[in-house]
Formats: sequence, C-alpha cells, structure tokens
Amino acid sequence: MEVESMNSPEASSPLRNIMLVASIAAGVQFGWALQLSLLTPYVQQLGVPHKWAAVVWLCGPISGLLVQPIVGYYSDRCKSRFGRRRPFIAAGAALVAIAVFLIGYAADIGVRSGDSLDKPTKPRAVLVFVVGFWILDVANNMLQGPCRALLADISGSDTKKMRTANALYAFFMAVGNVLGYAAGSLNSLHKVLPFTMTKACDIYCANLKSCFFISIALLVLLTALALYSVGEKPIPCNEKDDDETGGVPLFGEIMSAFKELKKPMWILLLVTCLNWIAWFGFLLFDTDWMGKEVYGGEVGKGRLYDMGVRAGSLGLMLNSVVLGAMSLGIVYLARGVDGAKRLWGLVNFVLAICLLMTILVTKLAQKHRHASAGVEPPPPPAGIKAGALLIFAVLGIPQAVTYSIPFAMASIFCSNSGAGQGLSLGVLNISIVIPQMFVSVVSGPLDSSAGFH
Repeated sequence: MEVESMNSPEASSPLRNIMLVASIAAGVQFGWALQLSLLTPYVQQLGVPHKWAAVVWLCGPISGLLVQPIVGYYSDRCKSRFGRRRPFIAAGAALVAIAVFLIGYAADIGVRSGDSLDKPTKPRAVLVFVVGFWILDVANNMLQGPCRALLADISGSDTKKMRTANALYAFFMAVGNVLGYAAGSLNSLHKVLPFTMTKACDIYCANLKSCFFISIALLVLLTALALYSVGEKPIPCNEKDDDETGGVPLFGEIMSAFKELKKPMWILLLVTCLNWIAWFGFLLFDTDWMGKEVYGGEVGKGRLYDMGVRAGSLGLMLNSVVLGAMSLGIVYLARGVDGAKRLWGLVNFVLAICLLMTILVTKLAQKHRHASAGVEPPPPPAGIKAGALLIFAVLGIPQAVTYSIPFAMASIFCSNSGAGQGLSLGVLNISIVIPQMFVSVVSGPLDSSAGFH
C-alpha cells in the first residue's frame, strides 16, 4: 500500500492558520447543540412517538460509520488543485445549508404537500425532516473528518503542535456549544426573522428556523475564512493511482488499515469505544433525565418536565463553559500528570464517578417527591438541583479530554506509521459510532422494560 506520497507532511503552519481551521468546529458544534436541545421536541411536534426518538438519532452513527472512512479515504487521494481536504470541507458546508432548509421548513413543506394542520401526525413533514436530518449528519461527518485531517496536515510532524491543534478544536467545539445552547434558550429569536413564522410553523418552530439560519451563517463565514486563508499543496497529477500501484479498493483498504494497527492503536480504539458507550447514553438523555428523574415530570403533562428540560439546558451551558476552559489547559495538565495518556486515564475515573452520582441524585429526588403530599409534587429543592448541575459542569473536564487527546494520539500514530490521516481518523471514528448505534438501539427497549419512568 503506497502511503508516503499521500501523507507526506507539509511544513508546520503558524498557529494562526491552525486556529482558523479549528474555528470551523464552532460552526459545526453550533448546529449540533441545536440538534441536541431542540430537535427531539420538534420531532414529537411533527407526530413521531417519544419511544422512536432514539431510533431517529441512529442516522448520526450510521452516517459516521460509512461517511467518515469513505471521505477520509478519498481526501487522502484527492488531486484537486484546491487541495485534498478543502473540497470536502466546502461540500460539507454546502450540504449543511441544504439540510438546515429541509429541517426548518419540514412542517411548511408537509402542509403544502397535503398534511393536515388538525391531525397530530404529519407524515409528509416527518419524511422531509428525516431526509434533512440524514443529510445534516452526513454533512457534519464530511466536515469534521477532513477538518481534523487538515489540522494534522498543517501541524506537520510536530507532535506538540498536533496536541495543541486538537485542543483548540475542542475549545471551539465548546464555543459552538455555548452559542447554540444560548440561541436555543431564547424564546423571541423569531422576531429578528419574522418570515420564519407561518400557519404550519408555530413560535417554537420559528425559533428553531431562526437558530438554524444563524448557525449556517456562522458556519459559512468561518469555513470561507479558513479555506481562503489556509492553503494546501495538491497531490501531483502524475502520481499513480492505487489501481496502478497494486492498491486495494476502499473497503479492502479499511480492512487493511485494521490489520496493520499496532497494539497501542488497538488499545486506543477499545478505550474510545468504551468511553462513548458512556458518553452517548448521557448525551442522548441528559435533559430528559433532568425533566423526568430529577424534576419528576412527564412529557406533555404539567410544567415539571419543561422546567427540568430548561434546567438541563442550563447544565449543558455550564458543561460547555468548563469544556472550553479545560480545552485550553489540556497541554499543561498533560505535562503535570506525566503525559496525555495518563491524563486520559484519570479523567475516565472522573467520568465514571459523575455517572454514578446521577443515580444518587435520582434517588434523592425520588425520596423528596415521596415525602411531599400534593397532586403535583414540587420541583426538587435547591440542593438536588445544584447537585445535578454540578454533575453537568464537572463532566466538561473528561469531555474536553475525550474530544482532543484520542484524536491527537491517532494523528501522531498515523504520522509515525505512514498511514493516511483521513483514513486513519475515519477508523478511529468507527470506534465512536459503533457504541452510539448500540446505545440508540438498546436504550429505548431497555428504558421501557426496566420501568424507570
């Protein structure tokens, strides 16, 4: 397998260029924050039952499983005069714009296609939403893989700069999270864009549209600025294709990449996989946990659930602030604990403790509700709410490490072994999306059979 020419490192770029490329993460994560905080209630407004909400989210892991390795493979070999990574980043940003339009206008398109405003289920709107949602996840994966690969490319063979680049990427993810959760919490944002409110689209839907329009404007601005300012050296046109050099097809190349992995990389993939079984379960149900288990509410019944979801959004905001601060200090903390690998191991214990503490908070909230005597139990006391919010905030510490160190380690391993950055980061992404698929499939039936609610 000929890899030297497609992975020959360019000279290390200045920190300014690395920051410009990493800033694209803020635009991507702005949209992700909106997805996590607003889209599940929007799906239920369109008539999708709550028990199917996790299944809708399957499209993200599935698209990540397929798209990132494919995009990584072809971006390693792209011979465009614009460079290897930049065409894929630009195409991803364009697809995000299309997907946002479909999601935001799903209700309007559904009504114009024959959905009734009087019926709770709007099948045509649901279809448009699902198509847009799939395109959005495909586009996000088209953006994130090449962005991280471009960061590795412009870091050259400087391992310190690779760690800094991935830490900056995690920092800008936190910035995007804060902006997204802040925008999603505003109830009157639709007044800025009054055309978003229609007969088929109420205030909630109009706010969702407005948020997405702002997110796409931010993403396009950051992407255009980075692609214009940061250049790439294209692969020479006279370089032989894989077919002419005895290379193997795409999926054979992926299997070959797995076979050639050394023991440290296998350990990296295994720990990442176990990490994301824990992370995705929390990320999928964090605000739902606040609404149902901490506040004791039910969807569509009373005010407690909505209060809990808003408190969960505040928790996610605190989480993002800690994530951003921690991302800037990762390089220095890694030195203090004698290496990035040891830091990753330590924060995994923090993750485990925080997840165990959710059980304690749940039990205390249940005990408080049982002790109260009313038709509708009161909200949890300040101590329980503070404990739940503290869990959200502290989880920002291991989250910052999870978003940066595994990718930096994978990039360093790729540079040392001569593997293509795009394909190798796609292989790492497989160890992230498989646990997400597992959690999406089993969480709904497990939740119902256990009778947690």
